[in-house]
Amino acid sequence: MARTPKVTLEAPRGRSGVLTRTPRPSRDRFGRFTEWIARAMGTPAFLLMLTLFCLIWMTYTVLAEANGWWRFDSAALGFTALTLILSLQASYAAPLILLAQNRQDDRDRVQIEQDRQRAERNLADTEYLAREVVALRMALTDVSEQVVTRDVLRQELKALLEQLDAREQPATKTTEAP
Repeated sequence: MARTPKVTLEAPRGRSGVLTRTPRPSRDRFGRFTEWIARAMGTPAFLLMLTLFCLIWMTYTVLAEANGWWRFDSAALGFTALTLILSLQASYAAPLILLAQNRQDDRDRVQIEQDRQRAERNLADTEYLAREVVALRMALTDVSEQVVTRDVLRQELKALLEQLDAREQPATKTTEAP
């Protein structure tokens, strides 16, 4: 028979499992990375840094050629390595920007659907409230037509009393006659 471990209150439960668990990679991590790249490439700071990088590259290459230093590229060949680096950067930037745009399109599509559903609910609520207002107006019209003022009530009561008196008088005359 297996023994169950003795429960102690010295350490909180589940603490050992937290440290031994391997973190799961986020499914959305690459998408967030592409959006970050797309946002960063559109900033003036990125363009300024890329321009400075190219200027420093070309300046160093020209100075290295004149002084006999080790150089990355040759100015005589038209800065081939720099061209390749910028082409590589552009070839990676374009798909990343497209991925970020696709994610934004998906978010926009979801937002449009939510807006459409919200508009439908608002329309249904507005129609319901309009029907309720019409019903209240109709009820108030019926009530206002049936409103009895004191004068009208007095006149009706007097007319009723006169009718009752008129009924009683012939009845009393017939009982008195014999």
